Amino acid sequence: MSLGNYSILVLAVVLATLGPCWPLALRRLDAPARWAVAFGSAIAVLNAIAAHALVRWSAGRPTVAFLRAVLGGMVVRIAVMLAALFAGLLLFGLPQLPLAVPLLGYFVLFLALELVFLHRQVFTPTGAAR
Repeated sequence: MSLGNYSILVLAVVLATLGPCWPLALRRLDAPARWAVAFGSAIAVLNAIAAHALVRWSAGRPTVAFLRAVLGGMVVRIAVMLAALFAGLLLFGLPQLPLAVPLLGYFVLFLALELVFLHRQVFTPTGAAR
């Protein structure tokens, strides 16, 4: 799947899951909590898109390049996510729970999606390694 199509898929998942909840959030959450939900969701979306970009970049390259891109990229992405999380909490003063719930929820969901596409990238439909 191309990076553009994957990005559309990730954004569609967020819009389909967060969109119906947003009118309820507008009535029940204060402005900082709404910003925290949006910020946490955005961090997870950018992380998922970066993960897929690294997988796409490493396609067709030697195994060492693939592992460096995927595993090394994972370490860098986690560090950037933690920095963004701390920035949201400490610099922007966003509330903890409304920031953490969508960030972790979408992170887990997109990690599962990433593993599906990574499996499809590495293995053929019959299960034999390429």
